[in-house]
Amino acid sequence: MRTKTLNLLEMLVLPALILLAWHWSTVTGAVPSIVLPTLSAVGSSIAGQLVSGRLQSDVLISVSRILKGYGLAVVFGLAFGVATGMSAHVDRFFGGLFRAIRQIPMVAWVPLLVMWFGIGEESKVAVIFLASFFQVLLNTIDGIQHCDKRLVEVGKMYRLSPWQLFQKIYLPSALPQIFVGLKLGLSVSWMAVVAAEMIAASSGIGFRINDARALLDYPTVFSGMIAIAVAGVLMDVVLSLTTRACMPWERSESHG
Repeated sequence: MRTKTLNLLEMLVLPALILLAWHWSTVTGAVPSIVLPTLSAVGSSIAGQLVSGRLQSDVLISVSRILKGYGLAVVFGLAFGVATGMSAHVDRFFGGLFRAIRQIPMVAWVPLLVMWFGIGEESKVAVIFLASFFQVLLNTIDGIQHCDKRLVEVGKMYRLSPWQLFQKIYLPSALPQIFVGLKLGLSVSWMAVVAAEMIAASSGIGFRINDARALLDYPTVFSGMIAIAVAGVLMDVVLSLTTRACMPWERSESHG
């Protein structure tokens, strides 16, 4: 219990120092309020938006877009990642195309997707999908391809089917790397949804931040950034708990 308390205190030291520096710099006038609003102004903005329900609505809209795009990225990223990692033929067929598309920056896709899908939900979901797909795909491929080849050979000697090889040999070995890709994909999804909402949207947390920036309402800008951080951390915690539930052997090894 004492160790956990000390660990928690260590985690809180840096945020506390940042808040103190923020408060001091704004109260003393070292940093103009037009550049950095006071903590009280940001707190009032958050409280006002919570009371009106606007902040919750913006966050929920953005989260719903993330769940759609990220969910599709997980499904297709895992499917293509497993197939590419297990089959050299599939790797040769799709590998060149995947590597070429991966080099295109996420922001470069936004205008094209808006032209294709308009400013509706489809374009934002597509941006999130493209941003997170390659994180899931590449980490899945890496996890599958780094599976112990001796175990694979033993499985083939026992005439295991491709599905049995995946289920009994590839999957347990690749799970840690797969979850790394899932976490990275989720993180990139937040960047993608904010970017998409800033460029072409009339709702969502990214739209709210961009609209507040245009009005020089910096407390609202900071409150939106804080909301993104909190929502992102909560989603990451859920994914971390899922990771621990799916890999109990990792937990037992760390305790050992």
